[in-house]
Amino acid sequence: MTGLHWGILATGGIAHAFTSDLRTAGLDVTAVGSRSIDSARAFAAQYDIAHAHGSYEELVADPDVDIVYIATPHPSHVDNALLALAHGKHVLVEKPFTLNAGEAARIRDAAADAGLLAMEAMWTRYLPHMVRIREVIEAGTLGEIRVVSADHTQKISTDPTHRLNDLALGGGALLDLGIYPISFAIDVLGLPERITAVARLSDAGSDAEVATAFVHSSGALSTSVSSSRGAGLNTAQIVGTEARIEIDRVWYTPTTMRVVSPSGEVLESFDGSVDGRGMQFQAQAAERFVSEGAAANGILPLDESVAIMGVLDEVRRQIGVVYPGES
Repeated sequence: MTGLHWGILATGGIAHAFTSDLRTAGLDVTAVGSRSIDSARAFAAQYDIAHAHGSYEELVADPDVDIVYIATPHPSHVDNALLALAHGKHVLVEKPFTLNAGEAARIRDAAADAGLLAMEAMWTRYLPHMVRIREVIEAGTLGEIRVVSADHTQKISTDPTHRLNDLALGGGALLDLGIYPISFAIDVLGLPERITAVARLSDAGSDAEVATAFVHSSGALSTSVSSSRGAGLNTAQIVGTEARIEIDRVWYTPTTMRVVSPSGEVLESFDGSVDGRGMQFQAQAAERFVSEGAAANGILPLDESVAIMGVLDEVRRQIGVVYPGES
């Protein structure tokens, strides 16, 4: 580890989960910034953080901060990330990386110009059971992968002003929930060559449910269903000609999985349970990538994060969801 000093930008629920996991893992959280100094001070007191700042500008200017975790709603990610990069800070940007591929490319290019790490906080990819899944695939245990399927369904408020429903806040099931199964499918199969999507829109115009079907370069298929109106099983599977992987609920959090033969024999069981939510693994990876060089991220390269945003752009084009300010 590089022993980086972390700064937390924003103090919402995801910032609490991330910071709690960093503390559990013994990582150094040095500063927090909020638009409210009272909120920053309360957050700092809760997690024993030395510096509390009443603005994001003060946070990124803090000389004791090396890397900034950006925990604002996703319409703010591009401005927050560019601000931190301009002050010489590495950035870990909460998923979805941005609103669209154009914004994602701006962060990628700014980080490259500055020689800094910019990384999408798709924390699921760094969890122990996901690491093991990639090892099983690499070993050829599954044979030819034919199908990947995963869902992300939750029952969330129908209030049109809620963050997941308000288009001005990047609302919709796709960017908050659907990105998990879509990123998972791309991790396993690569980027899709054909994209088909359908959705049910809320009264506010955001996507309450969205289903996707992709065809990947190998010919393999992937499917996903995401919803903010009802909670389903939230399991996932990877089906190959020689075996399949079954990931238990909730598949995108620390959980258990099995490798199963076509006849139903369990070839391997793996328990990826950990203390906390498991967000510390991405932070540890970020520290490692900084020490090895900003381009060292082979788990979720920045070009892939940009490309995933392009996939989400195409899904939104097909289902008719446009955010304010987009043409």
